[in-house]
Amino acid sequence: MIRPRPAPPEAVAAALADIAALGPFFAIAAGEADGVWRPVVDAYAEGFPHLVAGRVARYGTPEHRVAASVVQLGHAARLWSVVLGCVVAHGVVPDLGDLQQQVDGPALRLPAARGWYAPEGEDLVQVVYRLVMDEHLAALAAGLRVKVASGLLRGNAGSALAEAARAILRARPDLRKPLTRLVDRLLDTGGLRGTGEFTGPDLAFRRRSCCLYYRVPAGEKCGDCSLEQTSR
Repeated sequence: MIRPRPAPPEAVAAALADIAALGPFFAIAAGEADGVWRPVVDAYAEGFPHLVAGRVARYGTPEHRVAASVVQLGHAARLWSVVLGCVVAHGVVPDLGDLQQQVDGPALRLPAARGWYAPEGEDLVQVVYRLVMDEHLAALAAGLRVKVASGLLRGNAGSALAEAARAILRARPDLRKPLTRLVDRLLDTGGLRGTGEFTGPDLAFRRRSCCLYYRVPAGEKCGDCSLEQTSR
């Protein structure tokens, strides 16, 4: 695999600013921002306790694993949204090595906008996979303080990837070809392989696991849930 070529900070900053308009999961601060922040790796090591506790209270559930699953799913969606958006819309891969998280919420921040020009072909697939799955989601999975099945967490990662792709496609249908090509190849890579498959032309997705949200009071099965498919 080749080493990606560094991109000018202004190009990365412009990409981050542009994709932020696609929705809250695409918004990531670069530079100074209000609030108190800390390295996300520290939060990973603790298993996002503030977010898990917040979900337990919000849902009124005694099942901390359900809350942990939903928190991991949401974080995965933020990571995929930012990375996919920058790659397919601007041809840059943001450097998330110094990523920070707000101490009282899920918001993300980069102290400075840095990154690389997106390589092509299989090199791009490997760069994006390693960035999100190996450098971030694996660390979060290792830090969770409650037991959540690894297959479920991988399924969450696949589901979050598909949802981020659908959001980009709705906003930028002109990106359908490069977006679909990249996401198809990601879903056939490493831990994402076997997590689910696209079932329609607009990136409708069916996962092969369940995030467990249906187990909270007043919860329901998600649209891409494997249990929803078998219950029909």
